Amino acid sequence: MFSTTPFVLSFSLLLSLPILFLIGPRFLPPRHSSAPIPLTDERDDLSLFNRAASLSSSSSSSFSHLSTNPKLKIAFLFLTNSDIHFSPLWQRFFHGNSHLYNVYVHADPSVNVTRPDGVFLDRFISSKRTYRGSPTLISATRRLLATALLDDPANGFFALVSQYCIPLHSFRYVYHSVVTSTSFDRTESDARSARFGVRFRYKSFIEILSNEHTLWKRYTARGRFALMPEIPFDKFRVGSQFFVLMRRHALVVIKDRTLWRKFKLPCYRDDECYPEEHYFPTLLSMADPNGCTHYTLTKVNWTGTVNGHPYTYRPAEVSPQLIRQLRQSNFSESYLFARKFTPDCLKPLMGIAEKVIFRD
Repeated sequence: MFSTTPFVLSFSLLLSLPILFLIGPRFLPPRHSSAPIPLTDERDDLSLFNRAASLSSSSSSSFSHLSTNPKLKIAFLFLTNSDIHFSPLWQRFFHGNSHLYNVYVHADPSVNVTRPDGVFLDRFISSKRTYRGSPTLISATRRLLATALLDDPANGFFALVSQYCIPLHSFRYVYHSVVTSTSFDRTESDARSARFGVRFRYKSFIEILSNEHTLWKRYTARGRFALMPEIPFDKFRVGSQFFVLMRRHALVVIKDRTLWRKFKLPCYRDDECYPEEHYFPTLLSMADPNGCTHYTLTKVNWTGTVNGHPYTYRPAEVSPQLIRQLRQSNFSESYLFARKFTPDCLKPLMGIAEKVIFRD
């Protein structure tokens, strides 16, 4: 005969496993590869955001400041944790258009990043350490937005890119598409966005998805009820972290405190935790869904994705045909940027820059 007490104890433990599986995330401490955001970083950011918000009046956010600033600018926000591998390509992209853009770079200070000359000279902002799949990437992006808002009131649009991004067109094509074209956005009719051939209605180009197959896993990555009550599941959205925002939406981002308190929480599921792909789509979908296109202008190939990383193009794949394929979009006249490319793609990309990439 077996001992009754050990048998009962073992049986009870066996029965408790499903219960622990269900409620564990609500009580057990979270595991995450990165440390929480330091309080000093939070304080620094809050001071920056408050200054940017106070100096950016409601009139400037609605573009009525054009009477004194006739040319809107695009602020290019480079988020990187390594060298800006394609800086020579970007230099050629920006050449001759200095009155229509500004450049800002957030580089992880824990990495020895080479600072290029030219358009990148003195454009590196005060930065904090970042970690993949953590809220630090949200903080870094908000830092870039706030700095650009403070720096130049003519910054009307804010394009977020990484060190692995490349332009797919000339600067003039990109500027025309984002700022002046009345037909670039195929999801918006000319009648709703323009009058007498002049554009008056603008939207932010940001991907916002509500039917992604891992949506529930991503929503519960911090715990089943962690985002409640501010963010019920039916309001949760995901999408690409790379966007082009209007000025008024950039202000929405830096003014937010409510959703940030939720999305800065650490995750229990590292494999489904990509806060930078959750925070911005959810925030802008809740704040102004009709003011967003719900698609991105940055082409990414997710075929054969590994550990959350997109397909990475290598030098042998760079060709005029590839550039033309990457431009193709179902939502706009063209994608404007693409990723992800290995650093050694620079030489073949420069070889086709003038005759292919910048020839629209």
